[in-house]
Amino acid sequence: MDAIWSALAIASALAVGAVSPGPSFIVVARNSIALSRRHGLATACGMGLGAGTFAVLALLGVHAVLTAVPMAFWALKVAGGLYLLYLGYLIFRGAKAPLQVQTESPVAMISLRRAFFGGLLTQLSNPKTAIVFASVFSALLPATIPLWFYAVLPLLALIIDGGWYILVAYLLSAEAPRQAYLKFKTGIDRTAGTVMGLLGLKLVTSLP
Repeated sequence: MDAIWSALAIASALAVGAVSPGPSFIVVARNSIALSRRHGLATACGMGLGAGTFAVLALLGVHAVLTAVPMAFWALKVAGGLYLLYLGYLIFRGAKAPLQVQTESPVAMISLRRAFFGGLLTQLSNPKTAIVFASVFSALLPATIPLWFYAVLPLLALIIDGGWYILVAYLLSAEAPRQAYLKFKTGIDRTAGTVMGLLGLKLVTSLP
């Protein structure tokens, strides 16, 4: 029974973290509105897989590794920060580029596979996500970890994160948000790119 309560507590903590706005939300929202619902859903699935991967790493002791090897945390922050800066630059640079959106055939500037891996890389490049998973698991895992945890917890993480971003993609890919985006595309993209870049800059400049 203690193991079940522990799993429920971990799932609740991960759900709270999933709905907090951040780089993942920006990427899913932009792909859903600017490209298509399918692109948004593919991105969301990548986010879910990234969350499941972090759950596996947390179970395998990533917290212990990051604590024992500070350089690993430093490298993770640098890599994640630089990736977010690059992503922000790409979004900002393409702010003025027009999008040809047709109702019958949604724009496909990138492939669904690229959207999926973009979501996965965005999730995996965020060290805060890694620390959240490691901290939650360290605090809430039972002293003796049941074998079924290694299957159930990664699956829960995948469903929680993936499910949330699938909902975001579905809602934001509706016609009204799409038309609003097309109308104010330059300003929205520049804002999104700036926020993404600032998040990356914050990671890089907050190094010890």
